[in-house]
Amino acid sequence: MKEKRILAFDFGASSGRAMLGTYDGERIALTEIHRFSNDPVILNGTMYWDILRLFHEVKQGILKAKRAGGFDSIGVDTWGVDFGLLDEDGRLLENPVHYRDARTAGMFEKAFEKLSKEEFYQITGLQFMEINTAFQLLSLAVNRPGLLERADTMLLTPDLFNYFLTGVKAAEYSIASTTQLLDAKAGSWSYRVIDALGFPRRIFKDIVPCGTKIGELSPEICEELGVDPVPVVAVAGHDTQCALVSVPAKTDDFIFISCGTWSLFGTELDAPLIGPKSEAYNITNEGGYGRKASFLKNIIGLWLIQESRRQWIREGREYSFGELEKLAAAEEPFLAFIDPDAPEFVPSGDVPERIREYCRRTGQRVPETEGQIVRCINESLAMKYRVTLEQIADCTGKSYEAIHMVGGGTQSGLLCSFTASACGMPVVAGPVEATVLGNIALQLMADGTIPDLRSARDMIAKDPDIRTYEPQDPDRWQEAYQEFRRITGC
Repeated sequence: MKEKRILAFDFGASSGRAMLGTYDGERIALTEIHRFSNDPVILNGTMYWDILRLFHEVKQGILKAKRAGGFDSIGVDTWGVDFGLLDEDGRLLENPVHYRDARTAGMFEKAFEKLSKEEFYQITGLQFMEINTAFQLLSLAVNRPGLLERADTMLLTPDLFNYFLTGVKAAEYSIASTTQLLDAKAGSWSYRVIDALGFPRRIFKDIVPCGTKIGELSPEICEELGVDPVPVVAVAGHDTQCALVSVPAKTDDFIFISCGTWSLFGTELDAPLIGPKSEAYNITNEGGYGRKASFLKNIIGLWLIQESRRQWIREGREYSFGELEKLAAAEEPFLAFIDPDAPEFVPSGDVPERIREYCRRTGQRVPETEGQIVRCINESLAMKYRVTLEQIADCTGKSYEAIHMVGGGTQSGLLCSFTASACGMPVVAGPVEATVLGNIALQLMADGTIPDLRSARDMIAKDPDIRTYEPQDPDRWQEAYQEFRRITGC
């Protein structure tokens, strides 16, 4: 077959990159051609995404891909929930606001006055988090109604980039499913929720399936950059769903962790699972490729280590992640535990001191050194994974043989090993570049080069760097798990 060259843009909460994937019919070879920081801008008390700067970086990635030999299509994936508003002329009304901005504080209560929590969950099947699009929009309806009145279109972040590239306004299914405005069972916007919360229907564009060719690079972009009008594919715009495409599972029933700044822990189902248990556990149903449902929970992940490292750098102590892992491995096990999802750990700032305060408040020994802090985070994450595993198994009634961990977190052998031991089952770690591989595989499926999802996963499973971690010291971990549950109330 003719070699295919695929350009994938993968945006995380702190950085982005352009990756060129070369597919020879057997495997995808990846080359990073452009990397850039993704720095929020705080202005007049609001935290924004610097979306125009990010689109400038997209253009730089396209230029570098052109110089590297060209490409056959483009796909963009990003984090979930955030959006831009366009006026009737297609112009941005303001920079998109960051999900960590404080504008959604108190919006739960206001939403539940308009729509009961029970009905809200039964329709959307989504985990309640104040960062969700529904509550961001509600903050505008309450505090800035004039902005919504001027808006003609809402586009979630990957859809916004696709619009900038093509001029086409469309809502891709996976990213729409992060909003808490989608009818999970119907796979369409829920006007019951939208109307109850007071949002104008006109701003919600038609939903297209994951892997849809939505257009070509616009004439303006092609002229500016000197490139051909290649297809732009609405891949799974939500990075979690791109990563899920890359899970190298051999069976239909599997557990996965997409581990990065956030840990997305769950399983893949043929249809949403919405019932009393999933509501009580606050488990989400997100949409993925082929209208499959990702039955999962959002857990704060490596953010805790990333933000701790930033704090130590501010204090003049700069460590690599590898150095922090070595320090943690040398420390005493089970010194102290935290609930990674406790609200005090969500904002940026001095996370190590917040961890110490949590431990003081709960009557534990207080971790002082960098190694003790990092070990506490990793052990607590592994324990939270087990809590979530038990909740998911309780809802599905299924048992699982292994946990597939994908994404950047698989580079932490310590976290992989702790997860295997805490959960009492093997962890199959890899691929590291799951999100990018999923983005590229979806583009290859869109043009028929790869026939289906099973073929994509079988190809990715051949990655020689995928590693298996076995559980260790089961009795000791079981005892520690009971202590974690007692201390954190998880």
